[in-house]
Amino acid sequence: MYKFLLFASGGKCLRKQNLGVVLFDIRQTMMTLSALFAITLAMLIIWRSSDGFEVASEYLGRNLTDGVRGATINAVGSSIPELFTTLFSLMLLGEVDNFAFGIGTTAGSAIFNGMIIPAVAILAVLGYGIAQKVNVSKKVILRDGIGLIIAELILIYMVSGNHLTWVHGLVLMLTYVVYVGYMFATMKKKEEETPLAEPKEREEEHRIGRKPSIFKALILLDFEHVFVRKQINTLNAWALLLFSMLVIGLACIVLIHSCELLSAEMGIAPYFIAVVLASAATSVPDTILSYRDAVAGQYDDAVANALGSNIFDICFALGFPLFAFTLFNGPITMTAETVANVAELQASLVILTIAAFFIYYFNAGLRQIHAYALLGLYVIFTAFIFAKAYEFSWAIQLGEILASWIPKVA
Repeated sequence: MYKFLLFASGGKCLRKQNLGVVLFDIRQTMMTLSALFAITLAMLIIWRSSDGFEVASEYLGRNLTDGVRGATINAVGSSIPELFTTLFSLMLLGEVDNFAFGIGTTAGSAIFNGMIIPAVAILAVLGYGIAQKVNVSKKVILRDGIGLIIAELILIYMVSGNHLTWVHGLVLMLTYVVYVGYMFATMKKKEEETPLAEPKEREEEHRIGRKPSIFKALILLDFEHVFVRKQINTLNAWALLLFSMLVIGLACIVLIHSCELLSAEMGIAPYFIAVVLASAATSVPDTILSYRDAVAGQYDDAVANALGSNIFDICFALGFPLFAFTLFNGPITMTAETVANVAELQASLVILTIAAFFIYYFNAGLRQIHAYALLGLYVIFTAFIFAKAYEFSWAIQLGEILASWIPKVA
């Protein structure tokens, strides 16, 4: 860029042959900015669409209790971006990058959910003065925390070899089915004295001034007011949820191509961009839902959504695309570099999950210090990922240590 400034100022020491370098620098800068803009745009679309998810999931999950709504309907709905990103990356990217990008997004999202989302919820509750500490049911933490660790261990076993088939995807999906079955089997009946507001009351609850026209609501991505014109019901709630999914799916395609472009301009593999940027972009709905649950005093749902989303990401958002792709296209063969990257990411995921579990469980209420500890862990993880991407020696050595902890399956 300094060459460009010298050229623009009329400096005569700039030789003709340097003009190509200057133009290349300008092109590279513009391409990088364009990719970042597209990633930001995709993130905003996902964020706005999450409002529709919240309204629809709250209505459809009105009879669920004990954090079950947060760990099932909210978690599934808000994790659709991870599912679509993994599925589309398998179809749109090259054979070397497709699976690495997908697992980078899902595992990176799981780490984001476990660190950033609870920290945001804690800081929001304390910042608004809603409570002096955030108390989360030990039952919810045990149920979803242990369930998440088990899912991660199954993932480690499933993808520790060089070849991946539809069987691996099927096992991951069945793991999620077992988890959901346990959730509903242990769910208590909803107390009669605390009924959910009737549809008419709920519609008024979500009204913000005068309703916009359908056209204006579409432009603003206000899907609630596109589908819920009078009062919410099962039919328009499902329509709202499915349409929001469609829009997020399209945003995920933009996200994948933008991350691929950015990785090319930065000179690093798409996998590293997926672990940090794509995972953060697809985790926006989880963050919004947990934030709103937290400020509404629903702390169990706020944490259950984050943990339940992780289980969905690992078991279904990764399992279903893996199952569908390999069923029709044959096994995926990973390179040695991809195997090493996946192994160290899996190890990082388990270590950070256990650390977060200790923070959640062994404290009498979550406070600012716990939120900062979670944020600090995520910053350290992000620094490691980018250091590894640019081949810093300490990051490579640490990655080798982490990868060595993962058993190799033939």
